[in-house]
Amino acid sequence: MIDQLLLFIILALVAEIFGTVGGFGSSMLFVPIAGYFLDFHSVLGITALFHVASNLSKIALFRNGFNKQLIFYIGIPAVVFVILGAYLSRFISTQYLEIILGAFLIIIGLVLLIAKNLKIAPTPTNSVIGGILSGLVAGLLGTGGAIRGVVLSAYVMKVEVFIATSAIIDLAIDLSRSVVYASNGYIHQHDLYLVPILVVVSIVGTYIGRLILKKMSEQQFRNAVLVMVLLTGTITLIRNIYTF
Repeated sequence: MIDQLLLFIILALVAEIFGTVGGFGSSMLFVPIAGYFLDFHSVLGITALFHVASNLSKIALFRNGFNKQLIFYIGIPAVVFVILGAYLSRFISTQYLEIILGAFLIIIGLVLLIAKNLKIAPTPTNSVIGGILSGLVAGLLGTGGAIRGVVLSAYVMKVEVFIATSAIIDLAIDLSRSVVYASNGYIHQHDLYLVPILVVVSIVGTYIGRLILKKMSEQQFRNAVLVMVLLTGTITLIRNIYTF
C-alpha cells in the first residue's frame, strides 16, 4: 500500500513538472496515470481538486501579468461548457470515457508533434471556440489543457504571462467542475487523504518546472511531454479496448 502510494506521488509530481513546462497543465498526464490507481469517476474528482492547487501555485509563481482579454474570451465559455461536460459525464460509461480519453491523447500528441508550428488565427471567435472545446473536454474527460494551449499559442506572450493566463482560466474551470463532480458523487471521502499530498506535489512540481523553464529549451521539453502524452494515450486505449 505504501509502495503504491509512493509511486502515485512520484508520478503525480512528474505530471505536474511536465505540465508546467509543457504549458498544458498536469491533467493531461495525471488523469491516465491516476486511472491505474483509482476508478475513472474518482480520478475526475481528485484531478479537479489537484488542479485547483496546481493553478494557484502557478498563479503565485508566474505572477508577472496576465491577458485579461483572453481570460474573458476563453474563460467564460470554458466555464459554461465544463459544467455541461461534467454533468454529462455521469450518463456515459466510464470505459467509453477512458477509450475516448486514450484516443484524444493520441490525436493531440500526434498533431502537436507533427505540426510543431500549429497555430490558429488569434481572433475572438477562435478564442471562444477554443474555450468551448477545452471546457467541454475537461468536463467529460478531466483534461482539456492541450486545446487551450493551442489557442493561447496563437497570441504572442511571454512564457510567464502565458502560464499565468492559462492557470487563471483553468482555475475557474476546475472550481466549476469540482462543484458538479461533488454533486455527481465523484469526490469520495476515502480519497480525500490524497488532497493535502497533492497540494504539496503541485507546489513542488510547479517550482521545479519553473526552474527547468529557465535552464533548457522549452521546445525540447515540450516534445518530451508530447511523446509521453502519446505513449500514455496508447497504453490507456489498448488497456480499455482489451478489457472491453
